[in-house]
Amino acid sequence: MKKQILIALIATVLFSCTTSKSTTMENSKKQTAEATKDNTPKVTGIGGIFFFTDNPKDTREWYAKNLGLEINNWGASSFDSRDVHNPDQVNTLQWTPFKTGNDYFSPSKKDYMINYRVQNLEGLLVKLKENGVTILDDVVTYDFGKFVHIMDAEGTKIELWEPVESDPDKVKK
Repeated sequence: MKKQILIALIATVLFSCTTSKSTTMENSKKQTAEATKDNTPKVTGIGGIFFFTDNPKDTREWYAKNLGLEINNWGASSFDSRDVHNPDQVNTLQWTPFKTGNDYFSPSKKDYMINYRVQNLEGLLVKLKENGVTILDDVVTYDFGKFVHIMDAEGTKIELWEPVESDPDKVKK
């Protein structure tokens, strides 16, 4: 009888330790997930590099032939990467040559434009307005995110892009 009580007592202690450890691990994961939900208005990466070229078709062909870039249907090349803080999230950078003089870069006189991936675009716009930054247009929303254009201190047009949040069940693996 003493052996049975001892075995029951040991089983109870082991079960409570396992449950406590499991609960502690779940709480730790939950706290980590909550800590990574940073919503500070800021740039989180580069979404695209756009530049002028005299002959976009030849430029795309040269990069495809010599550097192996795969050109998609809209004349760009997409580079996928993973978010260090959220490895299940796939980010994409667009490389796109534009015909020299294309007005998409206007009013900038520069030969390039960078698209920055941001979080909390609306909050960032409040901050930029407070800092006197020139905002060129209203936020436009598409299926793949929100966009707005600003000018930096050197007169370079910058595109800000807040991607649509990924559905964890639909993330590319």
